[in-house]
Amino acid sequence: MNEAVHDSAIAAKPADRNASEMTVVGRGLPHDSATLHVSGRARYIDDLPMPFSTLHAAIGTSTLAHGRIVSIDLEPVRRAPGVVAVLVAEDIPGANQCGPIKLDDPIFAPGLVQFVGQPIFAVAATSHELARRAARLARIEYEALPTIFDIRTAISAGEFVVPSVTLRRGEPESAIAGSPHQLSGTLEMGGQDHFYLESQIAIALPQDDDAMRVLSSTQHPTEVQNLVARALALAAHQVSVECRRMGGGFGGKESQPALIACIAALLARHTGRPVKLRLDRDDDMTITGKRHEFLADYQVGFDETGRIRGLRVMMAARCGFSADLSGPVSDRALCQLDNAYFLEHIEMVSHRCRTHTVSNTAFRGFGGPQGTMIIESVIDDIARTVGLEPLEVRRRNFYGIGERDITPYGMRVEDNLLHTIVDRLVVSSNYAERRLRIDAINAQGGTIRHGLALTPVKFGISFNALLYNQAGALVHVYADGSVLVNHGGTEMGQGLHIKIMQVVADTLGVPIDRVRITATDTSKVPNTSATAASSGSDLNGKAAQDAALQIRARLVNFAAERYGIDAGHMTIAHGLVRFGDGRTMPFDELTRAAYAARIGLSSTGFYRTPLIHWDPSTYTGRPYFYFAYGAAVCEVAIDTLTGEHRVLRLDVLHDVGSSLNPAIDIGQIEGAIAQGIGWLTSEKLWWREDGRLMTHAPSTYKIPTARDWPQDARIELLAEHPNRADSIYRSKAVGEPPLMLAIAAYHALRDAVAACGPGGRAVMLEAPATTEAILDAVMRESARG
Repeated sequence: MNEAVHDSAIAAKPADRNASEMTVVGRGLPHDSATLHVSGRARYIDDLPMPFSTLHAAIGTSTLAHGRIVSIDLEPVRRAPGVVAVLVAEDIPGANQCGPIKLDDPIFAPGLVQFVGQPIFAVAATSHELARRAARLARIEYEALPTIFDIRTAISAGEFVVPSVTLRRGEPESAIAGSPHQLSGTLEMGGQDHFYLESQIAIALPQDDDAMRVLSSTQHPTEVQNLVARALALAAHQVSVECRRMGGGFGGKESQPALIACIAALLARHTGRPVKLRLDRDDDMTITGKRHEFLADYQVGFDETGRIRGLRVMMAARCGFSADLSGPVSDRALCQLDNAYFLEHIEMVSHRCRTHTVSNTAFRGFGGPQGTMIIESVIDDIARTVGLEPLEVRRRNFYGIGERDITPYGMRVEDNLLHTIVDRLVVSSNYAERRLRIDAINAQGGTIRHGLALTPVKFGISFNALLYNQAGALVHVYADGSVLVNHGGTEMGQGLHIKIMQVVADTLGVPIDRVRITATDTSKVPNTSATAASSGSDLNGKAAQDAALQIRARLVNFAAERYGIDAGHMTIAHGLVRFGDGRTMPFDELTRAAYAARIGLSSTGFYRTPLIHWDPSTYTGRPYFYFAYGAAVCEVAIDTLTGEHRVLRLDVLHDVGSSLNPAIDIGQIEGAIAQGIGWLTSEKLWWREDGRLMTHAPSTYKIPTARDWPQDARIELLAEHPNRADSIYRSKAVGEPPLMLAIAAYHALRDAVAACGPGGRAVMLEAPATTEAILDAVMRESARG
């Protein structure tokens, strides 16, 4: 692209265009596949027609949590009906590794097993059923080795998947010692299974010259491409990975799909035939990682008003047997522990503990929910200890201005909307009146107790790993004026594709029905970043906009020269080109003329997030481009005889900047809160004492249902506060931040439990606050009364 065109592209930025030209961005349009979803016509990987020669794969897994393989007899597997191939570690032509960062996660266990469910071998057979039956026939003998299953044992043994980290500011020891009040406590948070509707799946299709095409349900096609290439001993250009849509991801399809794709590709390479590997729910929950369980011990010093003077926290994550993404997840927890609060004197020690369980991985919020839970519980404990309303203690510790706006990692909190959001929500939710009403109800005693809580969220947007803060896109404008877009983001139901379509439609000035998105494909857009960290629209929207602006600039320059008009007075909107002299032309007429004049109507776009920087040696810098803010008020009722609860009402005010699509954003907020409520109230993972996961199916693992949704939910987007950062159309990310609004439900339950006792101290309530946990907490508080 020459300089003249580039200058025109800059001049044509949407931000400089008349608002009347932008008719698509900002509208609450339905998901681009909505009608396909509800009619059952949306095609996922398992729905695609396959060649007649396709084989189906299954995985043989360990039945021991930790031990050496003494002997393995796979002859019964090979002789089983329909079996075509059986592979073990020694059959891998390249590297027996699928770890995303650290090479400690083998595809097949190479003689040492480290969790129940670890893959040891794989089978390819003529049907899915035959492959699964055959995989169960292996005869394996083990030599059992000592096991570690819990966090404290791992800490005592010094077992960590990556080194521990300390982040420190000020003098927390002396600040705590010199405070009028001191308090210590412990918080344990359970993990969570992703429970995406579509389980892990991959199809590997051999191509010419030993190349491999992989269809993968993945949030990170490029990582799958690179790891498959490494396993097959190929270069990246010999492997292409495609994903049209996923049936949910939530982080569980960021690093985990690589294992499934590698196994499918290895079998396809070995047999020369297409191979499909689809996990059923039990295998999926057993083999794949989950949200990290966290343990936190804290010491805090504070004054009579509840303002924190000093804080020391030891947080430890149960990572499983390998590193996976545990380092970045724990780093995000460190950088999120402050949440909405200024912590002048603080020390945080983060341990990343090795246990003989499945390796935990990314999950919506990526450590942020755990960090937020820790500080919100500290705040609540302080308030209940000194007898203050928790909301007032939260407000007194909020980030302010001047010296009280620097995070522990050295980033300034710019454009702080916490006070605005909380003040508005307090009024709109009638918080004060409801607080008085609930206190009066609880004072009367009785079986049912009510609880009320308001919790805020401040969540930084960008990848912790700076290299992922980039994106590419490819835009084609055809001679008939229709537009085809490909970008590096993946669609998992979150509405990314419709937002990108809106951006491209407005940038080019065409109706939305003239724009189509194609499957994410590493052969079209290379070096893609994971669709994660809530950055899908930010990164890919800017990249697609860049590509569309280049084409728009070429069209404007061509029209100015061809029709003798001033480019500065020409507009393209609603599919109509308007010249400054009053003439008009349909957009498709202009594109046909441009094509005939040999004007390039295709372009690649690129974007890299500006301003961010990070020093991993000191854990300081600006890791985030901006912050998203929000707050929720939640009211609950508990039955003190059974421990059952209901979420009665939820009021939310959330900051999404200038929304690209309000309907999609509200849906994301609702879904995130529902998922967060599940994490904190019902989704309890349980491993047997031998390390076998027993909550491995819907029959034993309780995800939230429609009945768990608040009876009265009022979700509102913060208006008139566009993003001050130069994001795509001044919007803000919405995928992860709202999940932490569900913490209001947990603290409302705490509030209801507190009403069962005399008060004056912190309330102990497990997370998740299951029926049993609530009943135990009620009995403890009642015994104090």
